[in-house]
Amino acid sequence: MNQSKKITEGALFLAVFMILMLLSMFIPIFTILLPVPFILYSAKYDWKPTLIVFVGAILFGTIITTLLSLPVIVLMGLGGIMIGNAIYKNLSAYETLARGTFGFIIGLLFSFVFTQVVADVNIVEDMNQMVEESITMSSNLMEEAGMQNQQTEEFEELLQMQSDLLMDLLPAFVIFLALILAFLTQWIGYKFINKLFKKKLRFPPFRTLQFPSTLLWIYMIVLVFSIIETDPASTLFVILQNASLVTGTLMIIQGFSFIFFFAHHKRLPIIIPILAVLFTLFIPTILLSFVRILGIIDIGFKLRDRLTKKN
Repeated sequence: MNQSKKITEGALFLAVFMILMLLSMFIPIFTILLPVPFILYSAKYDWKPTLIVFVGAILFGTIITTLLSLPVIVLMGLGGIMIGNAIYKNLSAYETLARGTFGFIIGLLFSFVFTQVVADVNIVEDMNQMVEESITMSSNLMEEAGMQNQQTEEFEELLQMQSDLLMDLLPAFVIFLALILAFLTQWIGYKFINKLFKKKLRFPPFRTLQFPSTLLWIYMIVLVFSIIETDPASTLFVILQNASLVTGTLMIIQGFSFIFFFAHHKRLPIIIPILAVLFTLFIPTILLSFVRILGIIDIGFKLRDRLTKKN
């Protein structure tokens, strides 16, 4: 009976996915709902039966639509399965988010390889070409405005350096994109699970977010190696740049979390930490560094424990 129910629900969720897939072709916003059937099914039956549904989604999806839809199916399927499996194992919201992020990273990497091998589209080369065209256009406008050749050349060099930096940081941007997709997908998944399965899943208050001390050690190691390795052409330098951006951003998030914790601890109005975050984002040059340091101190010196013990 249980096996029959599992098969029936698997077919039902597969049908729902296919409907969402077709709707997303005409109304793109439905794309964000594609992981939901995988989340619901894997949250109830674990990953093995969901894998069969996933394979079915790939087969039917590519037949009904086109082979070019495969990256979307894989991306949303892997992200949904990882999130649903974490919910099945009763992991915390942030552990679930980490697993979902990993699933979306794998999906994005698959999409990148697919577009290059099957669709014969090199995203990096296309982006470089767009940047070069933009630099050429900007240089022509500067020359028409009567600026000197030396100024134009310096401007071109600056734009080229920024372009090269952005290309080098693509892996970090992939991680950030995966994190955003995982957060949105998990939040939507929680809403459906709470409604259908009568549960009370939710993200805990932002003020409770605390990264493990391991993150601080990774950040410090990356910082030390970044000082030693200064050759922009080396692979290690590019890896360190990406690692520095990711870990540094996580430290900033930790700092913002502490600001909310401190405001709650002192019973300050919620508008105060919100304004602090907005003010920081408006003046990022100085204040983001301060927030990053605050996050480092929070992890390294257990600021929250010290504040709690004082009371």
